[in-house]
Amino acid sequence: MMRGKTVIVTGANSGIGKATVAAIVKLQGRVIMACRDQARAEEAALDTLQETGADSRLVVVKQLDLASLESVRSFCEDIIKEEPRLDVLINNAGVYQCPYTKTEDGFEMQFGVNHLGHFLLTHLLLDLLKRSAPSRVVVVSSKLYKHGDINFDDLNSEKFYDKAFAYSRSKLANLLFACELARRLEGSGVTVNALTPGIVRTNLGRHVHIPVLAKPLFNLLSWGLFKSPEEGAQTSVYLASSPDVDGVQGKCFADCKPLDLLPKATDQEVASKLWDISEVMVGITT
Repeated sequence: MMRGKTVIVTGANSGIGKATVAAIVKLQGRVIMACRDQARAEEAALDTLQETGADSRLVVVKQLDLASLESVRSFCEDIIKEEPRLDVLINNAGVYQCPYTKTEDGFEMQFGVNHLGHFLLTHLLLDLLKRSAPSRVVVVSSKLYKHGDINFDDLNSEKFYDKAFAYSRSKLANLLFACELARRLEGSGVTVNALTPGIVRTNLGRHVHIPVLAKPLFNLLSWGLFKSPEEGAQTSVYLASSPDVDGVQGKCFADCKPLDLLPKATDQEVASKLWDISEVMVGITT
């Protein structure tokens, strides 16, 4: 049970995020839904309350646009001011294979939202997480990290952009971030673990082109082969709530079991360099 615990879930108004919220509320945890679209988030919150029959005080909606560093800072200022504790931060939101666009701050959208936005969000909430220890950070990555690499000469994809490769790079960055954050937080009472949810039926693939004639077959196959959002959320909920992972630090999980990662996802030198560059990109001065 998660009674008395406060959890932030980014990208909580649909897909895995929404299913994660419902599961945590069923465990009697209180969830702050951090979403870009306030109206859709409030609709999702209402759905969750109706589905679970939970007390309305267990679901809070707050606006957060991870494509805007100003929005991230504003969100964190409000949380620090209003919340006495934060037990779990679930970095779930993601942009998937979108056409080349830039965030408000000039970053390639997938790297900017999936990595940099969450990097700053976590940094700004770390003191609150430490004060609330034992607490947890959960990072949602993807098995597609395998197809990415970190090109420090073109992190913003200005020399070359492939939407699938850019997504994979952002998911590799998530794993490297989790690895380095876990190392830095060793002994602090804050644990950091990542997960790959598998292929899930969500609207994340809205930018992926499927020919009209193939859509009925694709939809049929997806129902047979892809996980439901509820199944996709299981590992997020496990890492947020299970006593089995008390004190577990710097691991990646799939289907609620530890997952062996490729060496490039745990490369300490690359993780440290990416951390330093990310600090500069989001304007953290230490």
